[in-house]
Order: sequence, then C-alpha cells, then structure tokens
Amino acid sequence: MSDAVEQPLNILKKYWGYDEFRAVQEDVVNAVLRGEDVLALLPTGGGKSICFQVPAMAREGICIVVTPLIALMKDQVEQLNKRGIKAQAIFSGMSRSEIDIKLDNCIYGDVKFLYLSPERLQTDIFKERLQKMNVGLLAVDEAHCISQWGYDFRPAYLTIAEIRPLISEVNIIALTATATPEVRDDIQDKLLFKKHNVFQKSFARYNLSYAVRKVEDKDKKLLEVLRNVKGTAIVYTRTRKETKQIAAFLLRHGFSADFYNAGLSHEERTAKQDNWIKDRKRIMVATNAFGMGIDKPDVRVVIHMDIPQNLESYYQEAGRAGRDEQKAFAVVIYEEADIDDLKAQLDQQHPSIESIKRVYQCLANFYKMAVGSGLGQSFDFDIQDFSDHYGIHHMEVYYSLKKLEEEGLIQFNESFYNPSQLHFKVDNRALYEFQIANAKYDFFIKALLRIYGGEVFSNFVKISEAQLAKVLETTEKEIIKALERLDDQGILTYDKRKEKPQVIFTVPRQDSTTLKLDRARLGEREKTARQKMEAMINYVKHEDTCRTQLILDYFGESTFENCGICDVCLTKKHDDKDHDIEGYRLQVRHLTGEGPLTVEELMENINPSEKEMFLNLVREMIDSGELRYDDQWRLEKV
Repeated sequence: MSDAVEQPLNILKKYWGYDEFRAVQEDVVNAVLRGEDVLALLPTGGGKSICFQVPAMAREGICIVVTPLIALMKDQVEQLNKRGIKAQAIFSGMSRSEIDIKLDNCIYGDVKFLYLSPERLQTDIFKERLQKMNVGLLAVDEAHCISQWGYDFRPAYLTIAEIRPLISEVNIIALTATATPEVRDDIQDKLLFKKHNVFQKSFARYNLSYAVRKVEDKDKKLLEVLRNVKGTAIVYTRTRKETKQIAAFLLRHGFSADFYNAGLSHEERTAKQDNWIKDRKRIMVATNAFGMGIDKPDVRVVIHMDIPQNLESYYQEAGRAGRDEQKAFAVVIYEEADIDDLKAQLDQQHPSIESIKRVYQCLANFYKMAVGSGLGQSFDFDIQDFSDHYGIHHMEVYYSLKKLEEEGLIQFNESFYNPSQLHFKVDNRALYEFQIANAKYDFFIKALLRIYGGEVFSNFVKISEAQLAKVLETTEKEIIKALERLDDQGILTYDKRKEKPQVIFTVPRQDSTTLKLDRARLGEREKTARQKMEAMINYVKHEDTCRTQLILDYFGESTFENCGICDVCLTKKHDDKDHDIEGYRLQVRHLTGEGPLTVEELMENINPSEKEMFLNLVREMIDSGELRYDDQWRLEKV
C-alpha cells in the first residue's frame, strides 16, 4: 500500500477509530490530497466531514471550513476538540475582540480547523488575517447554498470564490448531501473549479423502505405505523404547537414519546435529545431542524405528518432512518387537504416586494437605526414581540426576513444557544496590580483563574454563572454584576449567553424606499420553489413507479432496478403474485382435466417460479374440493 493511502488511513484510525473508509470517501480524500478541486455528494449520514477533515490533517496548515449552520458548526468544533484536534468557529453575533483573538490563534497558534459562516469571508478583518495564515485546504459545506437553483440559496456563498485569489495555491472541496445535475454544475462554476470533478455516492438507500399513505385519519395511521414498526422513531411535523399535541396524543396511547422544537430552552432541548439518543424515550416528535448533526444509527422509522416542501429536504430527513444499514422505513402520511396547504404555504413563503420593504423599515425603526449605520451589528430578536408591535402577521415577518437574508441585507439566525464567555484583556502583571488596588475583587478573580485556568488570557473561555455562584456561595445575579463591572473597567470582556434568535445587519442600514431587491432573482427563486414543490407532490401521488427510482431520477441518477421494498414495489409484488396464482390455478384445472397427474408431474409441466407458493395453491384446491386424489395418489379435477 502506498504512503499516500497509508497516511489518511492512519489518521482515520488514530482520531476517528475507523479501520477503513466508507464507499467514495477514500476516492475523495485521495483526490483532495492530489490537489484537485472536488465536489463530493454524499447522502445524509454518508460521512461528509471525514472527506475534508482527514486530508486536512494529512497536510500542513489550517483548513478553513465555510458552513451556514451555526449549530452544526459548533457541534463539529466540539467533536474535533474532543478528539484532541484544535478547532475554532467564528460566526455572526460574536464581539470584535473575540473574533480578533480567534483569528490571531489561527495565525500564531496550532488551530487546525477554522469554521466560519460565509458572511464573515468579506469582512476586512478576516481578509487581512487570511493572508497571514498558512492555509492548507478550503472546504465548503452545504455547497448547494451557492446555487439559486438549489432549495436553500444563500447569496453570501457567492462571495466564497472571491477569496480564492488570496490563497491561490489552495484547492477546494465542496460538499453536499443533495444536488440536482443543474445545481452540481452551478456549484463547480461558481466556486471556480479548475475542472469539473464530482465524486458521488448513489442516492439509493436499499435498506430504506419508502412509503406514502393517503388517509382520512392521520392520527390513526400514525398509531398503526408505530405499532407495526418497532424501535426508535422520529415524527416530523410543521409547527411547534403540533409537536406538543402529537407527543401528548402518543403518550395517551401508551407510547414513550417526547417533543422538540426551537421554542424550548437550550437545557430542555439538550435533555430531550439526550433521553432520545440513550433510548429513554422511543419517539421524538419534532420540527424538521431536529436530527441535524445527530449520529443515531438505529432509527427504524421516520414519519412525516405533513408533506415536505421539496424532495431535497425530504430525502435528508427520511435519510436519518437506517444509518446502521439495517431495514428501516420512511413514511409520509397525508390527506388531500395537505396538498392545498402546501401550495398556500408556498405563496406565504414568497411575500411581495412591498411586504419585504415594510418589514425592513420596521426593523430599522425597532432598533432605532439611522440610514448608513448598523454594519455588522447583531440584535436579539423576538418575532412575536416584533409582530405584535407593528401589527404584521408573524409568518409574513418570518418569510420577509428570509427574503432579506437571501438578498444579502441581513442575516437571520433562528434560535441558537451560545454560552457566556470571558477573556482577560490585561496580562498577569496588570491583573495583579488591579487586585492589589481593588481588594474586593481579589477573591472573585482568583476563583475565575482557579476554575477556568490560564487560557482566559489567550482565548475566550465558556463559563457558567450558575457554577460560579455555587462555588462562591452567592447568587447568579451577583456574579453577573461583578463580571459586568470588571468588563466596564477594561479588565476582561464578558459576553453574556445568547439564546434568542439574532438579526445581524450585514450591510449598513438602507433607505427602504430605494432598497435594492433583485426582482428577477426573487421571481426565479419562487419559480424554482414551485417546481420543487410539484416534484414533491408528484412523489406522494405517484402509485406506479418505484419510489427509490423517483428519487434517483430527480437527482439525475439513472437506474432500471426497482428497490423491491417501497410501498409501490410491494403492491406490485402482491398484484403479480395474485396474478401468478390465478394463472397457475387455470393451468392446474386444464392439465388435471385432461387426465390425472402426480404433484411432481404438475410441477414439471407448469414450472412455477415459486414452488412453495405453488404447493400451497394445490393444497388449497384440494381443501376446497376443486381437486382430489385417485387411488394411485394422482390428482384429478373434480
């Protein structure tokens, strides 16, 4: 085995504990190490992160990872740090001093991975520091976000290519779980690939049985599915309210269930997720954000109680079942009215230009921002508060914010948790002098240093006000007050925890009357969304084509094989079996009508494809009196 292959395998074993790569992973890793630009398409649970993390570890220098999802960014940083690999994350809403320190650590420290949101790439502070970094690899996760033909377009992704000239010797790896052929080409063009180069694992999941159930009573069907399929389950529904209602319904019927949505506190979400992962709860009823970044291989069934927006998101969500390669099920339960609801929802998701401008103006008024101000500023945002204040329906506000984000005017981070952090601004000597001059803070500062160590001088460190209060036998309120005073006096920087959604102004506040909105692009995005919705409706209404084939065809992968386990395939098998049995019955009646035959002679004449099924038919014909044995144990027609 060559060194080029041994080194990645050694890294894989040392840090991740795997003896070998999964399908496609090794080809991707080797292509990256050869210096090629690579687009890797690996379905949910296919191990995308390994494809850039292993080659980055095999190279000198830092790997810059661009990703839009703060929760996943933080999760991956945490996982890498647990493995003894230094990783940091920078995202919107951080203070300038924290960003400054983290970028310095990427230049002068031993940080191996820097995760950041695409909006950070264009900041002067990042571009200036980037040129001082020893960059070994550029990785772009959720790469479909770069294409307006995709299902989750983010205009900030279009700026990624602009940093390539600053690191011209560095190759790029783009990764996504879902992309149509059109989106694949768009990703490679927009990221300035030297040549098109796609590595793809098949979208087929032959252990996953897809099914669609059109019913009049969705709750009754849900109970039926959960009783028939044992093991861990996820039930997806559209609204927070429904997660709670359906979980309560399941509990009343004797199931072990809980609910999960963004309206819960960080502590509640963490506890619920942990109970489900450790099988203390069998079923999680959740909105579609649940499951991202969670590696639970033994999910046996994923049920959608509403029709998803598009096949991309459905494929990813359904794909959270059966990652252990064992038989699993993905079921959509719907009624006719759900299709009308889906169409109405799409109309709501594309508000008018006037609505978007109105929400933008209200946003500026809400935070008392003058035209030209606010660049990079982030604010806590309570959507219900805002909606009530201005008398605008909260869904109109939500989708207008999403459009303002698509147009690159703001960033809207839905609820994510960022714990409190602190960093000492002064060195040891200056801190000691402060303690001498301010004896009332001496014990408190010593406690901070004892609990959190010397790293507080070189980096931002996560802290718990509750833990400090317990150690110092005081209240959280007093701890917060002391930290705020030390912050005011320039001794440390104290960033309080954030748990509410955040609105960040990515460009200075504009005059809403002249707000630059790309009408043509907004129109195209709506058209694309409608096409994707129609493909999803076609999927749920289709009754003739294998569901795996429908999915593969949508993603541009040709196959003539049926999966054999989806509801359509199973129905056909049953129909074919019924047809075969009826055919065999007619042949048996005809042959035995011409003269008695032994069972062996009948088998030889008819040559059935399933012998056991044929023997059962013969037994049934004898039992029903259609056939009888003669005195030589031959069968004859009655």
